[in-house]
Amino acid sequence: MSAGTVTLVGAGPGDAGLLTIRGLRALEAADVIVADRLGARGVLDGLAAEGVELRAEVVDVGKLPGHHAVPQDAINALLVALARDGKRVVRLKGGDPFIFGRGGEELAFCREAGVAVEVVPGITSAISVPAIAGIPLTHRGLATTFTVVTGHEQIQSLGGGRDHTVVLLMGIGTLANSAITLARGERGGECPVAIVEDGYGEHQRVTIGTLDSIALQAARRGIRSPAVVVVGDVVTLSPYAPEALSPSTTRKASQQ
Repeated sequence: MSAGTVTLVGAGPGDAGLLTIRGLRALEAADVIVADRLGARGVLDGLAAEGVELRAEVVDVGKLPGHHAVPQDAINALLVALARDGKRVVRLKGGDPFIFGRGGEELAFCREAGVAVEVVPGITSAISVPAIAGIPLTHRGLATTFTVVTGHEQIQSLGGGRDHTVVLLMGIGTLANSAITLARGERGGECPVAIVEDGYGEHQRVTIGTLDSIALQAARRGIRSPAVVVVGDVVTLSPYAPEALSPSTTRKASQQ
């Protein structure tokens, strides 16, 4: 095994207050922090604003939509090279490393290279960002299951009705197609939809509509990534939801 180590740390949605204590301790002990753009950079900036001083060198490998500043293979190689130099390396990843974060690939690459690696889970935006808009992904009487997918995936085979909550990550660019596809099934065009932009950021904003209307609303409001899309009756529990979207059955369930 190498003298150095790699720790994959989930930064959460970008609020330093949602970083785990174990994750903070790893950052404080690190020689080098290899950081993502989303979530990770917000946490580092938030810690600095709170007076937390980190001695580690920060290497930015953040990805922009449609452009990977540093290819994944190069990130994997960088982690191993730094560890072999005897460094304590923290790979700071937005959300949770294992939720659409390619953390599993980085874990496997380090292990295959003989580098000691540890994983510190983080809070995924799929759950935390809807929560700040008052939307639980499950709720008694409304939804007993949820599915998290990326907007880039084919969702034609995703079944279920409005009681099956769907969370779309990285889904703004394909929102119109996703809405049409989901509306064709049991959910129907009147199924409630929420978009939460820039969750925990300074430009946080909530937009609520239906599968029939959400693409037009998003275009008119100029909605941009990062954003989390939630589809299902649980959206009606949000304080941002208009009364017109709340069926009587939903109101009764929320009062129980």
